[in-house]
Amino acid sequence: MTTERHLATIDELCVRDFPAAHGWSEVGAGGPGYHLVVLETTHGFGTGDRSGREEIADQFTAYREGVSQRLGERWGEAEPKSLAGVFLRSEDPQERIPKPWAYLSAYVGYVDLWEADGTGRWVAVGVSEPVEGQEFQLFALVTELPPP
Repeated sequence: MTTERHLATIDELCVRDFPAAHGWSEVGAGGPGYHLVVLETTHGFGTGDRSGREEIADQFTAYREGVSQRLGERWGEAEPKSLAGVFLRSEDPQERIPKPWAYLSAYVGYVDLWEADGTGRWVAVGVSEPVEGQEFQLFALVTELPPP
């Protein structure tokens, strides 16, 4: 049922108007040209016992794969995209990386990416790579801004 809920959220964001200014809404962060939402998160992993990290990572990978499989049935095979270069470029003051991609790349190293048929929007789904004090999170980005 979790995958169905995540797909419903992505579907809603594919048709919802983008906010005029950067900020938060009931679904997550957004701004001109994007919505960024956390679909799933651990609770207490970042501040508690970090044992079982591999099992949790596997679980969140399975969440991403489940959502990606279903989106792939709609829009074709995902384009795998590393965000490592985007993150490095976003740290350079000479670069102008669009806010949603810069923000996502700070947490997620790799996404599955689609251009959502008929919407003019891009959809990216990825899992965070938490460091000490952070939770595992499954992110979805819906944006009209193509990946850098």
